[in-house]
Amino acid sequence: MTPMERALAEARAAAARGEVPVGAVVTRDGQVIAAAGNLTRARNDPTAHAEIVAIRLACEALGAERLTGCDLHVTLEPCPMCAGAISFARIRRLYFGAEDPKGGAVTSGVRLYDQPTCHHAPEVYPGIAERDAADLLRVFFQGLRDPISDR
Repeated sequence: MTPMERALAEARAAAARGEVPVGAVVTRDGQVIAAAGNLTRARNDPTAHAEIVAIRLACEALGAERLTGCDLHVTLEPCPMCAGAISFARIRRLYFGAEDPKGGAVTSGVRLYDQPTCHHAPEVYPGIAERDAADLLRVFFQGLRDPISDR
């Protein structure tokens, strides 16, 4: 299973819990260090986005406050909060699936890593498994609007 396939599995698990289906995986040297899906509802915590949870788990697993040499694979373009955390964690590469024109902060919106005040910008690779990631979100939100349809 590729890291993005694992992130998609985490996103599907999040959807099954009633969370917005976003999943994230931190890897180093091809090995999964941490994986998570959104937990904002389960934890009553608006900061418990998949990226933040995965970064926290990876820092704990490695016993480090920075994830130098690590890569993050996430199903949705990170928001400003998560993009900032990715920068502060010194993530080496960011791979993401679907763009988020409304809430994204990497290739959309504020484009945090293009700002002169950004101290660390990861290499960014958008569009990884984009269709699968976008479909998960579309089906999830369609189910919220139309409770009769299958999720």
